[in-house]
Amino acid sequence: MLVDSHCHLSYEGLCEQVPDVLERAREAGVTYMLCICSSLSEFGDISQVADNNSNVFCSVGIHPHESGKEPEIDAETLVKLAEHPKTIGIGETGLDFYYDNSPRNVQERNFRTHIQAARKTKLPLIIHTRDADQRTIEILREEHAEGPFPGVIHCFSAGEEVANCALELGLYISLSGIITFKNAQKLRNTVKSLPLDRILLETDSPFLAPMPHRGKKNEPAFVIHTAQKASEIFEISFDELADITTKNFFGLFTKATQ
Repeated sequence: MLVDSHCHLSYEGLCEQVPDVLERAREAGVTYMLCICSSLSEFGDISQVADNNSNVFCSVGIHPHESGKEPEIDAETLVKLAEHPKTIGIGETGLDFYYDNSPRNVQERNFRTHIQAARKTKLPLIIHTRDADQRTIEILREEHAEGPFPGVIHCFSAGEEVANCALELGLYISLSGIITFKNAQKLRNTVKSLPLDRILLETDSPFLAPMPHRGKKNEPAFVIHTAQKASEIFEISFDELADITTKNFFGLFTKATQ
């Protein structure tokens, strides 16, 4: 049994064929999926997908790309939306200084707002960081000093400094199809040093399809390839890797029910 801990079923390319996507996931042994919210305007759509499918959960949050469109979001709004019974996480949120689609000060303010919501709800924070590792570390440490909160670094592609910070603060680390890429040996070396009891798996679909599907539209069924590569990296069996990461998912996202 596998869990795709981060997918975007509301995005173009997947939203038009959700029943087929879920069936292909089931056939691949992917039993549960967490559908991620990128803007509050899409929360109704993703929560409906979760309501209609017992094996799909959802989150609530604003992606850093969308921060500029919803700059005045407050923690109480997120807390209220998180009362939805299938909403098990806060995010995705964080910093993206690669594209800079939203002003950096707005990204940072929204990031802290999401952390406040995660702290209040005790739901895990789903963290996006790209070309912003140092500032992400600083904010996580500053906010953790104000009070701990659960969370996960999604689509991990950073180095040891981010990994060590996450582990020190009690956060989890989610591996995507990037670990299967031929040019990702440095990342695989970093991943190999991570503790197995802090690892999750994800697709980030419809993006970042793993080998051998790279360049195609990603979907939850493809998390099997990330799991296979992860089992090679950690030198354990596929079944053991699947069991551990599934246990980790439900250990972190405690509101999710099996």
